[in-house]
Amino acid sequence: MTGSPARTLLLWCPDWPVLAAEIVDGVPATGLVAVLHANRVVACSERARAEGVRRGLRKREAQGRCPQLTVVEYDPGRDARAFEPVVAAVEELVAGVEVVRPGACAVAARGPSRYLGGEEAAAERIIEHVAQSCLVESQVGIADGVFAAGLAARAGRVVAPGGTPEFLAGLPVEALGRSALADLLRRLGVRTLGDFAALPAGDVLARFGFDGALAHRLAAGRDHRPLAVRQPPPDLTVTAEHDEPIDRVDAAAFVARALAEQLHERLAGHGLACTRLGIEAVTEHGQELHRVWRHDGLLTAVAIADRVRWQLDGWLSGSNGRAGARPARPTAGIIRLRLIPDGVIAQAGLQAGLWGETGEERERAHRALSRVQGILGPEAVVTAVLGGGRSPADQVRLVPWGDERLPARPGSPTGADPAAGRGGGTPPWPGRLPAPAPAVVLPSPLAATVHDADGEPVVISARLAVSAPPARLVVGAGQPAEIVGWAGPWPVDERWWAPAEARRRARFQVSLADGTALLLAVEAGQWLVEAIYD
Repeated sequence: MTGSPARTLLLWCPDWPVLAAEIVDGVPATGLVAVLHANRVVACSERARAEGVRRGLRKREAQGRCPQLTVVEYDPGRDARAFEPVVAAVEELVAGVEVVRPGACAVAARGPSRYLGGEEAAAERIIEHVAQSCLVESQVGIADGVFAAGLAARAGRVVAPGGTPEFLAGLPVEALGRSALADLLRRLGVRTLGDFAALPAGDVLARFGFDGALAHRLAAGRDHRPLAVRQPPPDLTVTAEHDEPIDRVDAAAFVARALAEQLHERLAGHGLACTRLGIEAVTEHGQELHRVWRHDGLLTAVAIADRVRWQLDGWLSGSNGRAGARPARPTAGIIRLRLIPDGVIAQAGLQAGLWGETGEERERAHRALSRVQGILGPEAVVTAVLGGGRSPADQVRLVPWGDERLPARPGSPTGADPAAGRGGGTPPWPGRLPAPAPAVVLPSPLAATVHDADGEPVVISARLAVSAPPARLVVGAGQPAEIVGWAGPWPVDERWWAPAEARRRARFQVSLADGTALLLAVEAGQWLVEAIYD
C-alpha cells in the first residue's frame, strides 16, 4: 500500500431499518419495534432495547422479553428507498457522496473540512442539516478510511489523523462485521482488532483466505480500497438505451438485472471485481441522476442488480422522507441507464482455464435458468440450501434461483466446525442425524408398521426401551419386507418447554433384505418412513 487511507467523513443513522419502516410503512419508530430477517432480530427501536431486545435474538425470545413488540420484516429495498432523501440532503452541502449501505454514506473529509471550518464543524453542520431537512437523527464519524470512520460514527468521534490504528486496537473482533471469522478468532484466542492486526499478513492470508486478508487490513487501520485499485478502462462501463421511457419500478428491475449481468461478465473477463458502483440515469427531459454505491466485499452480479434496482426504485418512487419535500420524482421516464465500475480490484483466485474462461459454464447455466424463470416464474427454479436441524427435512431449504441463499436455521447440518472440534466446542444441533445423510428425503413421511420375529408390533417405551428386535417392515399397504439390520433408537426431544410446539420421537436406521436402507421414526406410537439411503 502506498500512502495512508484518505480522511473520511461517514454519516450513520442509528436503527435505520426501524426508521425506514416508519417512513415507508408508517410503523412508529418511537414504539416497541423490531425488524426481523430469517427469524432473527437485525434492528430494534430504543424502547425495544430498553425492554431487553437485542440484535441476533430469535423472534420468540424477543417477544418473550417484550410481549408488546411490533415485528416488521426486513426489506433492503425499503431501506434504500427511504435513505435517498438523506443522501440528497448531504449532497446539498458536500459533493461526491458514496452510499455505503442504506443508513450510512461517506465523503472525503478534506473538502468539507476546508470550506466548513474544520472537521468537527463540518460534522455538526451536516448532522444539523439532515435533521432539519429530513427529520432524521444521525451521527458522524471521521477517521482514516471508511471502515474506521463507520466505527467512529457509532461513537460520534473524530479520530485524529494517524490515530486510527490506536482507535481500532481496543475494539472487539466482532466490529469487523464477519460473524464466522470473529467466532473463529475468539476460539483461537484473538479477541481484539489489535490482536488480529498484530498477526503476520502472510499467515492470515494462508489461514483465512482473501476475505480474511481484507479484514486483517481493516483491523490494522488500512482501508482495503487501495488494494490494487486502478482506474477502470472506459470499455468497462455498460449502457442501456431505451426508446420507451422507463417510469415503472418493475420495468426498471428487469433492466437492472440484465445490465448488472452484462457488467459482471465484462469485469470477469478482465479478472476484476467491483467494490464501488456508479449508477447514472438520464430522463427523457434531459435530467441527469447520479449515485455511487459502495460495498465492503466484492459486488457479485446479484449484488449489483440489487443496488441498481434499489436506486431506481428510490428515484422513480420519489420517496419524500419525513420532511415531505425532497427529492422530487423525475419529470419524465428514464431513457438511458449507465453502470460505471468506479472502484475495481484484481479478483484473487480468478484464473483462466485451459479450455475456456473460469466460470464460463456457470454463467451459461445461470443464463439458462434465468430464462426458464422468465417463462415459468421465479418459483419454478429452486436450489437447495443446507442449514442446521436435527432431521433431514429441517436441514434443507429450497430457494428460488438468484435469491439470497440463507439457511432456514443456523449451524452446520454435518457437524461442528473442525476448529471447534479441536477446541472442544459443542456441536450446534445435539441430537441431529449422524452421517451419512440419506439420499432421498420424502416430502411427507410414509406410515409403516414394524413387527418382531413372532409377528407382534414393535413398540418403544418412554424410556426408549425396544420391546423386541425389529424383523419385518410393512410400508402402507405394501408387502412385508425382512429387516436384516437395524440401529437405534436415537431420541429427539424438541421444544419441551413449549407444550403447544413440543415434539418427541425416536429414529432408527434399518437395512432390508433387498439392500434398501431406510430412516424410520417413531412418534406417538406411529412408525414413519422419513428418508431413503443409497
